[in-house]
Amino acid sequence: MHRASEDHRSVEFPDLVLPLLDQTRRLFATATGTVALFPSSGSGGWEAALTNTLPAGSHVLLPGAGQFASLWGDAARRLGYEVTTFADLAWGAPPPPDRIAEALNSDRDRHIAAVLIVHNETSTGVTADLPAIRRAIDSTGHPALLMSDGVSAIASLEYQHDAWGVDVAITGSQKGLMLPAGLALLALSQRALDAIDHGAPRAYFDLKPMLAQNQTGYFPYTPSIPMLYGLRESLAMLREEGLPEVFARHARLAAGVRAAVAAWKLSICCRERSAESNTVTTIYTPDGVDASKLIKHAFTRYNLSLGGGLGPLAGKAFRIGHLGDLNEGMVLGALGLVEMALLDSGVKLDPGAGVAAAQRSWLAS
Repeated sequence: MHRASEDHRSVEFPDLVLPLLDQTRRLFATATGTVALFPSSGSGGWEAALTNTLPAGSHVLLPGAGQFASLWGDAARRLGYEVTTFADLAWGAPPPPDRIAEALNSDRDRHIAAVLIVHNETSTGVTADLPAIRRAIDSTGHPALLMSDGVSAIASLEYQHDAWGVDVAITGSQKGLMLPAGLALLALSQRALDAIDHGAPRAYFDLKPMLAQNQTGYFPYTPSIPMLYGLRESLAMLREEGLPEVFARHARLAAGVRAAVAAWKLSICCRERSAESNTVTTIYTPDGVDASKLIKHAFTRYNLSLGGGLGPLAGKAFRIGHLGDLNEGMVLGALGLVEMALLDSGVKLDPGAGVAAAQRSWLAS
């Protein structure tokens, strides 16, 4: 990323952009879809997905529970969309395909224009079953688009845009792509592209000029050139390891983290074994232990940055992220420091218990 600035209107600039767009399509596992890169965070990707494909005032179904599901719903409401949620769905539970099918079957007038799914809810450590949700939608014959927030999933968890029938997928640069925040990546199906002419008003996030300029290797406004070079390198790293191997590595490391949590006799937020995330684990602290103080102590005493509990989990849970450029040694170091911070905070556990459990998990795999 550290290189001299260059003219993004030069005749050579497409040599960077065109291969990058093709490689990004492969990242999303789409042969028929189209990708777009916006200088933005993933939150901008939410806005781009909604305003480009759904008319103003449309009704969307958001059947997830967690901080980022809540924020996506809030963004949709502020943009003028009507949002239906499953208010009784507990944080830690994955989006239920059967209830999605029930909601769509009840929508006899076809008011619901899209189903919004957070593929991997970063606040709770819960992974949605996108193929099952696609099957649930198809079983109803409902025409709603399927949109997926894959910010903490893409490039870390298996994702198949075409095979899973997703219409719009969103991710950001700062998680599995191992880059600083600042780039939103979208993959769109042909159904989503066909809807662009009927979307809501938009300007900066308008896909029509973006896709038109991308065809020749340019952007409608100044792109973040360092981010494009960083993306090129991260995609090369992922290709070198191989995406199946990347997914397997994340699964292996996550299993070790969960083994450590069990050895500490602590509980995780995810309520279903099959939905446990391979990129982040959200862990409840014992009664009487303020997770916010634990997180602050881990940072100030051991220079260890843990994720905080969000929303109703604030002060009750902390998060260990285990995605991106990561290996067993790095995870063991983090787990050892978590143990020390827990012990300092009065949690009773055997020093080394979590580290040993993670080691045993990996030795057995």
